[in-house]
Parts: sequence; C-alpha cells; structure tokens
Amino acid sequence: SPDEGWQVYTSAQAPDGKCLCTAVIPVQGTCSRDLRSHQLRQLMEKVQNISQSMEVLDLRTYRDLQYVRNTETLMKGLDSRLKVAAESQKSLNAKSFQELKDKMTELLPLMPVLDQYKSDTRLIVHLKEEVRNLSGSLLAIQEEMGAYDYEELQQRVLMLEARLHACMQKLGCGKLTGVSNPITIRASGSRFGSWMTDTMTPSTDSRVWYMDGYYKGRRVLEFRTLNDFVTGQNFVQHLLPHPWAGTGHVVFNGSLYYNKYQSNIAVKYHFRSRSVLVQRSLAGAGYNNTFPYSWGGFSDIDFMVDESGLWAVYTTNQNAGNIVVSRVDPQTLEVLRSWDTGYPKRSAGESFMICGTLYVTNSHLAGAKIYFAYYTNTSSYEYTDIPFHNQYSHISMLDYNPRERVLYTWNNGHQVIYNVTLFHVIKTSGE
Repeated sequence: SPDEGWQVYTSAQAPDGKCLCTAVIPVQGTCSRDLRSHQLRQLMEKVQNISQSMEVLDLRTYRDLQYVRNTETLMKGLDSRLKVAAESQKSLNAKSFQELKDKMTELLPLMPVLDQYKSDTRLIVHLKEEVRNLSGSLLAIQEEMGAYDYEELQQRVLMLEARLHACMQKLGCGKLTGVSNPITIRASGSRFGSWMTDTMTPSTDSRVWYMDGYYKGRRVLEFRTLNDFVTGQNFVQHLLPHPWAGTGHVVFNGSLYYNKYQSNIAVKYHFRSRSVLVQRSLAGAGYNNTFPYSWGGFSDIDFMVDESGLWAVYTTNQNAGNIVVSRVDPQTLEVLRSWDTGYPKRSAGESFMICGTLYVTNSHLAGAKIYFAYYTNTSSYEYTDIPFHNQYSHISMLDYNPRERVLYTWNNGHQVIYNVTLFHVIKTSGE
C-alpha cells in the first residue's frame, strides 16, 4: 500500500516469462518498524505493565486481607463493648472507658489499610478499562493483519526481507535513476571519517568497520553487527601498521583497502590475520592534497567496490587533474585498466561506482546532486540531475555497497545510508 511507504522501483520480464520486481521497504528501514508492528509492540508493553500492576495489587491485597483478618476478633470485641456501653451508660466507668479507648487505638492502623483499599478499588476500575481498550485494539489489528500471532508475523517479515534481498541480487546491474531520503544510523565521531560493511561476504555477516578522522589514523573498530554499531557495543580494535590518508577506504572480502599516509601506495590489510598482505604504488597518482575532492582531507585516492570488483579513483599530472578510474586486481593491487573521465577531481564533492559507472556529486555541501556519470563499458559520459539530499551539509565519504544496494555516507559526524533506485533492462531469449 502506498500509505505504508512501499514502492516498486524496478520491474522486468525474465527469460521464462515471469515478471521480476524489486521493492523498496518503508523509509524506517525494516519491516519490523512497520506502523502496525509498532502498535503491536506498544500493546504488548501495555499488557506487560498491566500484568505487573495486577501482581503488585494481588500481593498488596493479600497482605491487607491478612491484617483485616487478624483484627477481626478485636473488632467483634469492641463492637460488643460499645453495645453494652450504649445500653447502660452507668456501667461505663473510668477503667472501662480507658479499656475501650485502648481498643480503639489498636484499630487506628486499620485506617490507612482501608484508604489503600479505596485506592486499589480505583486502580482496579482503571485496569479494567485499560484491558477493555486493549481488547478492542487487538481485535482491530487482528482483523486488519489476519489471525497471526506476533511471533509468526515476525517470521513472515524476516522471510519477506530475505526474498526481497535475493530478488535484488538476481536483478543484476542497472542505471542509477534515484536516491532515497537519508536514513541516519548513528551520530558519532568527528566531522570526517568513514564506515562500511564488507561488500562481498554472505548477508549473515553484518560486521561494521569504523574509521574516525581523515589522516594519520591507525585505529579501526570492528563491530559485530549493525545494532552493536548503533549502540557502540561489542567491538574489537585493529591497529593498522601504516596510518591512512583520506576517507576512501573499502572492506572487500575480509580485507581493508586504503591509501597509506603521505604516499600514493595502496595497502591491503587482512583483518583475520591482522597483517598487510600486499602494498603497491599507484603510478603517478597524486597524494597529500594534490588532487583531493572539493572538501580536501587528503582525499586524493578513493577505493571503491561495485558488482564488477575493486576500483581506485584518483588523478595524475598527466591527466591534468581529471578523475582517473582504474580497475584494480584485489589480490595484487595491480592496475588492470584505466579511464580518463575528463571531470576535474577538485570540482567533485564525492563519487561512487555502481555497475561499472562512476557517479559524481557536484558538491560536498548542502544542495548537492549527482551531476556526472562516466560509463566505463562505453568510455562515455553524460551530465545528470539526480536529487541527493545532503541532510547534514558536509559529506566526507560516500561509497556504494553492491551486496546491500545502498550508499554509505559520513556526513558531518553522522553515519547515514541511502537506498538507490536502479533501472534494469532484462531481455527475454526471444528478443
């Protein structure tokens, strides 16, 4: 339903004639944050609160009832003494009066108990009203969603997400036509930095890597899951043997690829062995703010990964400061092929690769848009006009993750993601 925020953003016909489509889930990020699921969680919390209140009320009532039973004999005796005193006032001498007064004093603690009873009575009326409202709400949601319990609904949501992810992987490459509104994951760190997930591991591996700062840094935090990253818990620290420059790092198949500080050397660091597997100079590539993006920050060399593999984006004096896109062998870091895009790197805010195409933003500040696209498969380019909401007004890292089909961004101390819309053309065997 459009009201729920779902959108079909790609569709095509498979060779067997079936219709294939991919959907963007609501802006909140996952189905578990759907409005009705949120309502269910709220109702479950209310039920839990009411249950706890009932338990407390039951214990308190039991305690008070015991006290009333213990004073029952005292009350009966006092009642008979009062009747005698009422029938014959002469028999009520000073001693008898004092005894009667003492009995009354013993009953004084009963007053707050009775007051508590009155309060509990009002609470019971309130709880009955809450239960009545909850029953009506649950019935309404059950009629709307079907006769499924909450656990079953959660399983159905997980299954749907898995099918959507599998469908996205089958669609293959496409042309970027749109970027969603930003989804802020966390606000942490300094103004500049980078964060990422592995672009090539199974979907069950949701580790997040976090690198604060844009130069001389060596500390990489590895979080076990995205949720751990959000809460800042369950992480291990890697101390790189060489400091980094810029924010154009990428994690690919268990290794970190980054630019060694004060050099044009590319470094491949393997997380599991905690060692550098290979390092190689990118011939002629500028470094130390010779050819950075418009925001500076030693962003001369930017590593990227898309559906076709590892890339390095940089520039050289021979290319007159224009962006060079190079295919890089992930094992040896050898440059396999390069393209001169003709776009001046200092005029670019940031850039990223999708399906062999380099997309460039015209600014790192507010008002940015995706302005330029270079197609390596045809060695051609075009100017584009794709809206891109720069919510926090200063982007210092922008990378595409082909496994998740999202853009990862470091925006003025905020870690943000964007969903992307790709246009696909799938030809049938008869065409």
